[in-house]
Amino acid sequence: MTNPAPDKLKETFTTSLALLQEGRVEEWIALFAPDGVLEFVYAPPGFPTVMRGADQLRAQMSVMPQQLRVEYGEPVFHAVTPEGVLVAEFPGDCTLLATGGRYRQDYLSVVRFDNGLITHYRDFWNPWLPMAAVGGEKAWNEALQALTG
Repeated sequence: MTNPAPDKLKETFTTSLALLQEGRVEEWIALFAPDGVLEFVYAPPGFPTVMRGADQLRAQMSVMPQQLRVEYGEPVFHAVTPEGVLVAEFPGDCTLLATGGRYRQDYLSVVRFDNGLITHYRDFWNPWLPMAAVGGEKAWNEALQALTG
């Protein structure tokens, strides 16, 4: 396993946030290794906890630009190792597009890289905040049911 210098990994991570913020999901997926994993440790009801590979990442994340507008703040990097482990904390000001519900989310991400590509992205975020913004858990489940049929 080889990786670019820690500053390059920070740059890649910051770019990943910008791509998601701009709705450029395909470019975001390209930052992952072919079998890269995205893990939502505390996923809300109706969300997968683990997505592996471009197809699963695309299936989950391609709807994000139609559902959520987010403006990420500057990440604070708590660790970036030469072995390719990055730990970052960052805020996001979020708006649910269907309802206009707004919330501020604090994220903590632990990201592993190999050869400069993301191999595992563990994302820690509070699922109760978007549920509250849509009107509570019952409204959240009804909205998911409407989306999935």
